[in-house]
Amino acid sequence: MRSRKFTIVLTGLTLAVVTAACGGGDDDSSEAAGGKVTITVGCMPAKSQPAQRREWNEDVAAFQKLHPDITVVGKDAFPCADPTTFTAKLAGGQLEDVFYTYFTDVQKVIKAGQAADISKYASSVKQFPDLMPSVKQLYSDGDKLYGLPRQNYAMGLIYNRALFKKAGLDPDAPPATWAQLREYAKKISGLGDGTVGYAELSAGNQGGWHFTTEIYGQGGAVVTPDGKKAAFNGPQGRAVLHNLQQMRWTDDSMGSKQLLQGSDVQRMMAAGKVGMYVSAPDEVTALVDQFQGEYADYGLAPLPEAKGTLLGGDGYMFNAKASPAKIKAGLLWLEYYVLTPGQGQFNYPRAAANKRAVGLPQPNFYVGQTAATDQALRAKSANVPVGNYKPYQSSVATIPGKLEPPNAQEIYATLDTVMSAVLTRRDANLDQLLADAEKKVNNILLRAG
Repeated sequence: MRSRKFTIVLTGLTLAVVTAACGGGDDDSSEAAGGKVTITVGCMPAKSQPAQRREWNEDVAAFQKLHPDITVVGKDAFPCADPTTFTAKLAGGQLEDVFYTYFTDVQKVIKAGQAADISKYASSVKQFPDLMPSVKQLYSDGDKLYGLPRQNYAMGLIYNRALFKKAGLDPDAPPATWAQLREYAKKISGLGDGTVGYAELSAGNQGGWHFTTEIYGQGGAVVTPDGKKAAFNGPQGRAVLHNLQQMRWTDDSMGSKQLLQGSDVQRMMAAGKVGMYVSAPDEVTALVDQFQGEYADYGLAPLPEAKGTLLGGDGYMFNAKASPAKIKAGLLWLEYYVLTPGQGQFNYPRAAANKRAVGLPQPNFYVGQTAATDQALRAKSANVPVGNYKPYQSSVATIPGKLEPPNAQEIYATLDTVMSAVLTRRDANLDQLLADAEKKVNNILLRAG
């Protein structure tokens, strides 16, 4: 995932903050008498997350001292945005004043007319100028802004530093090109004992997800800008498959076991049996917490030759019916809770005391001085080897981020068949695979309208 003051004065606000679980506090439809304002806020940690819920309450108490005339009513739910109910709640106007959204839902919300334009208020947030341009763009429609981020990730390359050392490679110099990645993968595979140089996903829709990430890295796209046609049947898509085909069948650096999903590769990495694979920064925590890996063994790098990468995450938008006072109050809360290094979700000493990993480059949505401040504070409380992530951290802000395509899971299922064919059939015809998948994806997009 600075203290400051708003340049806009909330006239008459003397601020009192309370928090309530789902079902508590009904004063969320209008400002209370006497200049006070109540806002409902989504994604309060659920009771099943006691540490995070305790931290939320601590942050509300601290916010209360600063702003005693704003009441924050937390609404808890797990998950914070259920895709099976979000659209219905959106259409029914049942979302909170400050509601939680995945990045992939932002444009849907804007097109539905259910989000307030916060453009004229956003400049009051001190950190706003230092938000990554790609993140600002995600929440924008033309010159209008509709939200702010809470968490984000950009896909990159996770690699095993211990295996790099064993193979005579510099663990501080991950591959910068796909040709170099192939070379490194061959050296790591050469260690024997079942070690795989590079692993790839190709089942459970995860192969299509990785294909999307890698074609973005090549500067390509999965669908056309209007979302109506497939766009992967071209040089960039072929380059992705050609790299994999060469590593699998010519270099023999990917092992014979294929049709892998995420947990398969995580298990291999934690056991010291795979050198590299495409992933996001939170993968490191999963390797340690779920598979008993060691933080010291893992490094992060950008995708080789990255001209783009898959971007994901979540944040908050404002109900279209919210008054200016509610929007201003909501921005104050978001600035405190999710946007200021050193407090709220960026309270790194507290996270370290609660035995959570501190020092991973996620969330990572700042550039400029705010980024420098955040990185320094992370490093001060770090309980993981921050230097291992320097190759990723130093470049990720300069790589354009792109969201998942529309109808992503259906498209991923189709692209799974392409990835699995390349990795299980030596004679796979790349052009035919891409052409067949293009027809299927065009039908998916046509049905979706």
